Amino acid sequence: MNILITGGAGFIGSNLALKLIEQGHTVTVLDNLSPQIHGAYPETTSTLFQSITGKVNFIYGSITNREDLQNAIAGNDIIVHLAAETGTGQSMYQVKQYADVNVGGTALMLDILANETHQVKKVIIASSRAIYGEGKYQLDNGTFVYPDHRTATDMDNGDFEVKYKGQTVQLTATDEESKIHPSSVYGITKQNQEQMVMTVCKSIGIGAVSFRYQNVYGPGQSLKNPYTGILSIFSTQIKNGNNISIFEDGNESRDFVFIDDVVDATILGIENPEADNQIFNVGSGVATNVIAVAQNLIKAYQAQISVNITGNYRLGDIRHNYADISKINTTLGFKPKVLFEEGIKRFTNWVNTQQTEADNYEQSIAEMKQRGLYK
Repeated sequence: MNILITGGAGFIGSNLALKLIEQGHTVTVLDNLSPQIHGAYPETTSTLFQSITGKVNFIYGSITNREDLQNAIAGNDIIVHLAAETGTGQSMYQVKQYADVNVGGTALMLDILANETHQVKKVIIASSRAIYGEGKYQLDNGTFVYPDHRTATDMDNGDFEVKYKGQTVQLTATDEESKIHPSSVYGITKQNQEQMVMTVCKSIGIGAVSFRYQNVYGPGQSLKNPYTGILSIFSTQIKNGNNISIFEDGNESRDFVFIDDVVDATILGIENPEADNQIFNVGSGVATNVIAVAQNLIKAYQAQISVNITGNYRLGDIRHNYADISKINTTLGFKPKVLFEEGIKRFTNWVNTQQTEADNYEQSIAEMKQRGLYK
């Protein structure tokens, strides 16, 4: 098949492109080579871009430019729509940029598909666990609930746990039928992307699949971006000999899913008609807290640094979320193959082969402080 990957020079996109090419598909990539991800000189500084150079039909352009999109879509059977601004914290002050790219770019793509001649038969949309906001919880009596976002008052007092109407709750896996209530602009834009694709594609006879990716990590992820990717942020700090600062009390947790598993899940969605018009979580199905992440990285790098539990927090962050992956397992046969311990080993081995990037994390925090989003 002929497959277009928007944002295909990014972390997920480049790995997906290489796997699809191995399987005999022809891949077109549309990407603007954002300096935040690829560095100032992508042709020489971006290992992600270099990995696909000469192997794909590369179009340098923007998802928000109609002519660029028209050129990219022409002749392709499948679109994997990954192009997006990412990062919950940054989205809370670069609001227009996130809306223009994530919502506007997706709307433009669908407008072309709805009104112009093309041969596209399926669209894969990269959604996110961020659309859930806080995950799914259970009361002592067994009732499942979806708590509202935590209050600044509680967190200012060092109380970071989630509550439901004053009651304590027990975290459970978040399934696809769980309440959608994002707590960041990023999450809102991903929700809008998903809804638009699933609604419009069905109305014009194009198959649509939404993958709600959890926290994707692995060799190749950008070490330059201080706004997203906790493993890469921590790794850059460690490699610079800087101590790690952890938000809240360090017990906040996420579902970390290895890049190879994400690529495999996405290809299952491309190849299987059973996936059409369906929404799937893609994760490991395991919750890992941030302290464990930091400790694993320090051990793997054999670093002599300390971990500082700050008690600070970012507005828009959630406490916990991990995926129920039973639907994608039952429907598409997906089962993650790489456990976190093995994934960390592969990731850190790769980082050790890379040039150490400048640690710009404090700059990202300063930007949030200026806007009252970091407490």
